[in-house]
Amino acid sequence: MGRLGPTEIILILVVIILLFGAKKLPDMARSLGKSARILKSEAKAMKSDDQQSAPADPPHPSTGTAAAQEPAPRTIQAAPGDVTSARPVTEPSDTTKR
Repeated sequence: MGRLGPTEIILILVVIILLFGAKKLPDMARSLGKSARILKSEAKAMKSDDQQSAPADPPHPSTGTAAAQEPAPRTIQAAPGDVTSARPVTEPSDTTKR
């Protein structure tokens, strides 16, 4: 009861095809691959953000303008080269009207 033989694998594939249909399986595989790429790129971005955002000394307040103190809006990309799904991220702040 530990190993799957070729007949069991074929039976499982037939059941999957009957459940989901042959037309939906490529779409499901495509969306699963896209989700995996998004997860991988987000994990890589979080890892690089953690390495960059751990300075040894805390930043000193500057006497610049208010625009210089506001961070630039971040952009999240779903996958490298997939520019259609890139969108700016708006983060709430104390100055945002609610």
